[in-house]
Amino acid sequence: MSGEHTVQNDDPVTERQSLSHAGPPPGSPAHSAAPVPVRRTLWQRAAKRTIDLVGASLLLILLAPLLLVIAAAVLVVDGRPILYPWRVLGEGARPFTGYKFRTMIRDADTVRERLAPGNEMRGPVFKMRADPRITPLGRILRRYSLDELPQLGSVLIGHMSLVGPRPVYPLEYAAFSDEQRRKLSVRPGVTCLWQISGRSEINDFEEWIRLDLRYIDEWSLRLDLEILLKTVPAVLSGRGAW
Repeated sequence: MSGEHTVQNDDPVTERQSLSHAGPPPGSPAHSAAPVPVRRTLWQRAAKRTIDLVGASLLLILLAPLLLVIAAAVLVVDGRPILYPWRVLGEGARPFTGYKFRTMIRDADTVRERLAPGNEMRGPVFKMRADPRITPLGRILRRYSLDELPQLGSVLIGHMSLVGPRPVYPLEYAAFSDEQRRKLSVRPGVTCLWQISGRSEINDFEEWIRLDLRYIDEWSLRLDLEILLKTVPAVLSGRGAW
């Protein structure tokens, strides 16, 4: 959830131009080296999907008043757009668009170029503790991962799971090694081992990848349930949420 790397562009005009190529184009490294999906039994796939559908539906119903309050707050304090279209890669490096509550200024991408020297994450992702692009309200939403709640819609659609490695941006994926690309051999999730292990306090991308691959190799429904239960206190503590 919140605290992951961010490359957020809230300028609608720039977004339409720069994000129209959300998926890796044919012939690109990301396209030619798409990971082979992990094989699960029919029962395992059905059980995980059922948990996703039931869990996401219940959460959306229970959290509907909170979602409306957050949307109104973003509109009043920071203006439109309320939601940020999150164009990323999912299972098999297939592109999809998810949504988050907007937490950054509208020209976030252009400002990011000037902030590159301050990147605190080792690897092909950008992360900065005192990122000036984040609005005051956005900082509160990120601290408790409230900006991530609209991703429950992506779970219902089937682009994401409640638990799984976080999605990645196409340009980041193109810089991955073959081993790192295994991160997208399963459906990405709203929460993961990285989320409950300190989030942005883990500033080495190799360690982040190690946790993702551990999840993939050791996956079980029990592990999913354990991660879901540990996500609640991790989010409420705000630990590692930048």
